[in-house]
Amino acid sequence: MAAQNLNNQTTDNPRVIGKLLLLVVVMFGFGFALVPLYDVFCDITGLNGKTGDKVSFATAPIVDESRTIRVTFLTNLNERMPWRFEPQHNFVDVHPGKPTTINFIAKNVSSKSIIGQAVPSVSPGLAAAYFQKTECFCFTEQKLEAGEEKIMPVTFIVSSELDKDIGDIVLSYTFFTSKQNQDLSEAKTKNHSQNKSFILSLNQDQKL
Repeated sequence: MAAQNLNNQTTDNPRVIGKLLLLVVVMFGFGFALVPLYDVFCDITGLNGKTGDKVSFATAPIVDESRTIRVTFLTNLNERMPWRFEPQHNFVDVHPGKPTTINFIAKNVSSKSIIGQAVPSVSPGLAAAYFQKTECFCFTEQKLEAGEEKIMPVTFIVSSELDKDIGDIVLSYTFFTSKQNQDLSEAKTKNHSQNKSFILSLNQDQKL
């Protein structure tokens, strides 16, 4: 009887392991699928502070001068981003519907050119759908040469349809190093290696 139970356990073990491995694969794939689905959800609802792309208006927005919204600006850098990045002003008070332009200052403090991409976020998340950017440095990647400093403007409008209970908005930007930096670095390394090989080959030819 004991031998039969042992044989059954031996037969079932590969099946259990196979099912567990399949479950891990399914969960792993589901985790990746959640990322684009979550991005779409945030783009539609404005939750989690994600802001949309550039907007344009067929007619001028209605300005609500009876309300004032304070917009505070925060800046962050990826831990490996050798830049300085800050707003010219820490906050501004705006009327809903009125275009406002604010400048940010970025400086590359490294000894090489670096391409960065700014990712915006708005808090509270429910205000993101009503925070509309008409011009922004975050729409494209930004390249700074070694030691270069650049003024980066953003023009935005807080929609007059923003909930009456929201009186404060925080706009934050985080700069990340672009993948193009790695491509440029690899290209420079490759060119350097090719030049070095050419020089070595030329020297050997001269010796001959």
